Amino acid sequence: MADPSKPSEAALPETVPVREAHRFPAERLAALLQAGLGARLDGIRQMRGGQSNPTFLIATDRGEYVLRKQPPGRLLPSAHAVDREYRVLDALKDTDVPVPRPVLYCGDREVIGTPFYLMQRLSGRVFWLPTLPEVEAGERRAIFRAMAETLARLHRVDWRAAGLADFGKPGNYFARQVARWSRQWQDSQTRANPAIDRLAAWLPRHIPPGDETTICHGDYRLDNLIFHPREPRVIGVLDWELSTLGHPLADLGYNCICFVTSPDYYKGVEGLDLAARGLPTMQEHVETYCRMVGRGDGITNFHLAFALFRLAVILEGVLARGRQGNAASADAERVGSLGLVLAERGWQLAGETA
Repeated sequence: MADPSKPSEAALPETVPVREAHRFPAERLAALLQAGLGARLDGIRQMRGGQSNPTFLIATDRGEYVLRKQPPGRLLPSAHAVDREYRVLDALKDTDVPVPRPVLYCGDREVIGTPFYLMQRLSGRVFWLPTLPEVEAGERRAIFRAMAETLARLHRVDWRAAGLADFGKPGNYFARQVARWSRQWQDSQTRANPAIDRLAAWLPRHIPPGDETTICHGDYRLDNLIFHPREPRVIGVLDWELSTLGHPLADLGYNCICFVTSPDYYKGVEGLDLAARGLPTMQEHVETYCRMVGRGDGITNFHLAFALFRLAVILEGVLARGRQGNAASADAERVGSLGLVLAERGWQLAGETA
């Protein structure tokens, strides 16, 4: 067996050698792969991205797999639930929502130190910036359209028929989420962030009327999608850690964060000439999604402020894990620092609400 602690000769650009904080003994993983899949472990590389659950490319003599695991160290309650990720992938694998096929789940901490799962390795394109500099301007609208179409497919899934009736609590989603992320903020706080505190007080008083329930991805953004190598078509939706039953406009609002954030401080497109770049406006993107699901409304500043509040709390958690030394990404300190500016942007949008 090749030494799995060393880089594979077939290493891909999106992988790096396993970071020191995330190393684990590979012998028991090798034994599990052999017993469960009849596969020989040939190498382990860590995926370059990821701020929460460490993700690895597993090379075997039967092909490549992706492994997602909890991070080491002390974790917040209910966070990093890789078992929920695996469950929703398994529920969606035979729907028209494109997801990597789940392979196996292991809750035994004796294998690699934390629970983990394996899934199919998909080869395609991942776009890290919504400006899409890698593709011609004429293809960019089609990529955004595919992103909206895939989200619409997810929200059209019958979650009861998919076996996810107990995957979350239907109804009252925004009130429960604001309370949850306010608790997360208190548990992970390492510095002052006044805008988060202001949003935590403002949001419960401004929840729009009406309620509905769909499967929500929870982290639906461009770089959590794998596109076909040549076509503007999504072939896999990744990173289901925050998925639950919830309000579909929460997913749509989160997906639109790029339209209300500047490339100067976040990977957004606010302030750019979108038409010249072949990109849709936020209104056009929202209308595309709404047309596909048959909605007559759209998102408001509440949904955007809620999305930014939630993201700011998540990034403050990244910062806390970075300072503890167990974050999934090497640039956790830099990414976590964005919690200040994103919360402030959310508060600005809240102040613009009539």
